Amino acid sequence: MAIKKFLHTRMRVNDLEKTLTFYQEALGFKISRRNTSPRGAQLAFLAVPNSDEEIELCQMPPGAPSVQVQPDLMHLAFEVDNLEAFAAEAKAKGYPLSDGPTKTSSGSVIAFLDAPEGYEVELIQKARGATTI
Repeated sequence: MAIKKFLHTRMRVNDLEKTLTFYQEALGFKISRRNTSPRGAQLAFLAVPNSDEEIELCQMPPGAPSVQVQPDLMHLAFEVDNLEAFAAEAKAKGYPLSDGPTKTSSGSVIAFLDAPEGYEVELIQKARGATTI
């Protein structure tokens, strides 16, 4: 038995439209498809640039418990070519960095954006020749 391929990561949210707006405006992601699950949850899949993997956003039907993300529970990390330019563009769109930029021991530079619902997005500008952060 072997895993064939990583397909997607699911994140539950309270406000699907607000979260979709963030990922589209701040990160430039595109919605690849939307549907309703057999349990009545609203689902939206976001295509991750230069990757086969997707992010699945799930808003449960009315009456379901609300999402309460614990601080520093998880984050999504994405590589960018120029963190300074990316951060300036995101800030101009209303999405300022919440932490960083910070240089790591490898010479890479990292920073964070606060996504809706308490999730975080890490942005990484790798040092030339670096394979890790």
